[in-house]
Amino acid sequence: MRLGFATLGCPGAPLDEVIELAQRNNFTGLELRAAPDEFTHIGLTPAQRRELRTRIEDAGLQILSISSYVRLCSVEEQPLEQHLELAADLGAGGVRVFPGDDPSTADQTDTPSAGEIRALDRVTSAPTDVPILLETHDSHSTARQVAAFCALLDSDAPGHNVKAIWDSSHTWSHGETLEESFNLLQPWIDFVQFKQTDSQQDYKPVAIDAGDFPIRELLRVLDGTEYPLSLEWELKWHPHLPPLAQTLSAVQSWLGVGEVR
Repeated sequence: MRLGFATLGCPGAPLDEVIELAQRNNFTGLELRAAPDEFTHIGLTPAQRRELRTRIEDAGLQILSISSYVRLCSVEEQPLEQHLELAADLGAGGVRVFPGDDPSTADQTDTPSAGEIRALDRVTSAPTDVPILLETHDSHSTARQVAAFCALLDSDAPGHNVKAIWDSSHTWSHGETLEESFNLLQPWIDFVQFKQTDSQQDYKPVAIDAGDFPIRELLRVLDGTEYPLSLEWELKWHPHLPPLAQTLSAVQSWLGVGEVR
């Protein structure tokens, strides 16, 4: 089982701390949050990019994604190309993007929305050497919506390089079973995010031992696959959560993958 975590769970932490957390807890993948207040952002110089890549690779770690805040369907111009260039320089697996469409079109899957047409244009003109990783989020929170959009890309943008990040807790909170979501998204999944949430508290993120996300069902659905599993610990947005250092060791027990070093 290949495990990773998002640096959203340790906001502002230096690279040394992130590497130490990963190595001490047997996590090999990183989702690097790209923002001006983090060590990963599009303003890095070529030398800084080379150093960052070298240090992560020398630590035996893999960058699953550069977690951008690009909204693929948005009306506004979006810095997609800059993030794709950053991901290429860092040897990352792709660039995480959000759908960011008009919420009023959320349930419209039979006909492409104006936002999806904008996204189609952006994807068609973007470089294809680095994958664009569309997360189940905001306007496209269900696997059904993301799968419909990916199918549109397959038919109208041959040669595109868009894949899906399945935020399994998110689709579950929007009424899909994990098996339903997986079956819908399987052709496009790059990796799978998970976290602990509590359906009795409007799916609020909670400590590992305090929620009811059906992790055993997720592991059953993914049995026999090789998708990396990445912990999306949203401490940046939910400061009530326990620290990531405490959580990573708890995740090992939650998943049943044995003791950490």
